[in-house]
Amino acid sequence: MSGFVSFVSSGPGDPELLTLKAADRLAKADVVLFDDLSAGPILGHAREGAELIAVGKRAGRPSPKQDHVSRLLVDHAKTGQRVVRLKSGDSGLFGRLEEELVALSAAGIDHEIIPGVPSACAAAAAAGLPLTRRLTARRVQFVTGADVTGDLPETLNWAALADPGATTIVFMGKRTFPKLAADLIAHGLAPETPALLAEAVGHSDQSFQRATVATLAASLAQARSDKPALILYGPLYDPEADA
Repeated sequence: MSGFVSFVSSGPGDPELLTLKAADRLAKADVVLFDDLSAGPILGHAREGAELIAVGKRAGRPSPKQDHVSRLLVDHAKTGQRVVRLKSGDSGLFGRLEEELVALSAAGIDHEIIPGVPSACAAAAAAGLPLTRRLTARRVQFVTGADVTGDLPETLNWAALADPGATTIVFMGKRTFPKLAADLIAHGLAPETPALLAEAVGHSDQSFQRATVATLAASLAQARSDKPALILYGPLYDPEADA
């Protein structure tokens, strides 16, 4: 007897940003496999008695291998359980969703994907700025700042990333941003391009630091925290400068 897997997107961490469908699946789950950024208050929506299994991956910390996570999903579902795979933000954005979908499909296990509030959208909202702006930011692009080795990816579209008319959101890029910024400037992006560091979005200790691409790169080269972060840069709205 095969169970069913729900890929539930938890948003950035604030339980009030869960969708009704996400909360419903958590309340009905027999087992929840959750990422680090989906822990805490969000797990309070899981039903009493549900098995909770931490499978999160964080840079620089011991983490379960992806094939192990996929095997857990398959094994639990094969016992007939209702399984929730809880991912932060929206599970389709840099969440290694495809590998888990492939494993379930190969095992013949039915599943669904429940979208959630992307952390980039939550960061912009919490910082009080739009991601698009009439005439100045007509395009939004998401990029990862780290490949599987943790380094800056080698194959990046520099023309797109250095486009002054786009708002760019860098995921997992705190450590590599100094190198990314240098390459962006080398490809024509102005060093004074506005930038925003958004840390721990959706959590009680969230913080925002406005800077420029050049000054943020210099700051991150000197000191780092272990808080999860997004970096936004481009023609960002500034209520003080644009008043």
